[in-house]
Amino acid sequence: MTERVIYELGRPGRSACFLPDPDVPRAQLPAEWVRGDDLLLPEVSEVDLTRHYVRLSQLNYGVDLGFYPLGSCTMKYNPKVNEDACRLPGFANTHPYQPEETVQGNLQLMYELQTYLQALSGFAAVSLQPAAGAHGEFTGILIMRAYHLSRGDTKRTRVLIPDSAHGTNPASTTMSGFEMVQLKSDERGNVDLDDLRAHLDDRVVGMMLTNPNTLGLFDEHVQEIARLVHEAGGLMYGDGANFNAMMGIAKPAELGFDVMHFNLHKTFSTPHGGGGPGSGPVGVTEELAAFLPGPIVERIFDEELCECQEDEEHCAGCYYYALACPEESIGRLKAFYGNFGVMVRAYTYIRMLGAAGLREASENAVLNANYLQVRLKGTYPLSHDRVCMHEFVLEGRLPDAPGVRALDISKRLMDYGMHPPTNYFPLIVPEALMIEPTETESKETLDAFVDAMLRIAEEARTRPELLHEAPHKAPVGRMDEVRAARQPRLRWTPPQT
Repeated sequence: MTERVIYELGRPGRSACFLPDPDVPRAQLPAEWVRGDDLLLPEVSEVDLTRHYVRLSQLNYGVDLGFYPLGSCTMKYNPKVNEDACRLPGFANTHPYQPEETVQGNLQLMYELQTYLQALSGFAAVSLQPAAGAHGEFTGILIMRAYHLSRGDTKRTRVLIPDSAHGTNPASTTMSGFEMVQLKSDERGNVDLDDLRAHLDDRVVGMMLTNPNTLGLFDEHVQEIARLVHEAGGLMYGDGANFNAMMGIAKPAELGFDVMHFNLHKTFSTPHGGGGPGSGPVGVTEELAAFLPGPIVERIFDEELCECQEDEEHCAGCYYYALACPEESIGRLKAFYGNFGVMVRAYTYIRMLGAAGLREASENAVLNANYLQVRLKGTYPLSHDRVCMHEFVLEGRLPDAPGVRALDISKRLMDYGMHPPTNYFPLIVPEALMIEPTETESKETLDAFVDAMLRIAEEARTRPELLHEAPHKAPVGRMDEVRAARQPRLRWTPPQT
């Protein structure tokens, strides 16, 4: 049943909802607030409405239905226990404006999540407030700006960003009022050190480094990069979107980063996509802690409550939790205190896996990516032939099928019941196919993906029209994407009679 059909099913007098009579006096609305005509909405029965939306939901593809190798987005399976936890009444039914003493459990969870992220990253302090990865980037650049201004250093206006960075890095820089300077990659996919040195001067705010980068490669010179930037008086920003490859293995602060955002909705398995929900906490070194956005949660020892005669460190029941703003905070960046439901899911994920489990998740993510890379690189060109981290980039073009492009390969993959990988990013790889299997997929699923990709390569050589016209089995066929972008139709219109 399409959108068109649900409108055409409408008949006057049908209704899908039945509201009780009001149990309070009716209010008289001002005349300017009252519509003069009815909304042009279909009048349908409850069963028709239910069938319509259930049928629409069955057209959607998600990680609960199949493989979702969307590079750089870490579309891992979301454990259902996370959903159970965030729906507990004590979490789901509280309100941010409640007095702190009535939400101590919520604040304790936030405080402990802060400490877990500190332990995983090596940073001295964390704010949970940013609502997404790009929001966390913006926060980090504002912290860097506040740090330099606090020292009276006003001439720093340039942020260095490698060409292998995430696309939101330049946007975050520009929104902060700075100039973006792009750095080249070398032949091994690292930051080109000579190009870096050429751009280091007293105008540099710092450098934004995605590590592992969008090529799926760990920069072999990361500590040398940090040393050079610091010597120039700049700060190192870590884009933590790819932390799924390092979690429990390497601590960004120990690699030389001063500030980094986490993607709770990626690394720590909370659902995302379609614009939300998200969460992008920011961790910083002790030198930058005073500039974090607030409020953040503090744990306070209460001597009056303490009756157990133990030292503070072991007196877990004698603390209370409170919200506080760092002394030189850049201010509030989000209504209330961040996306709390996402925090609960991430907290549950961390507690369920523990330190050893988090490390194993990263190890398996890296293992799965390298397995796919090795099996596919003989058929599809590989942008950089070296050990990858949690993702890798193939070229979606075949020497003996010159008319086939990455888009054709991805559309055809949909006919095999799998979500396409990321297309045409990073921009430095022609016809890029960025593939991230995550740690949650079995070898059988990975093998099925390889088989599909190999079959598609053979089809590209022998029956390229299959790819050009794909997908054949999806609810919507091949669209004119250029026309859709330039002449979007954003509303349904009834057929002309």
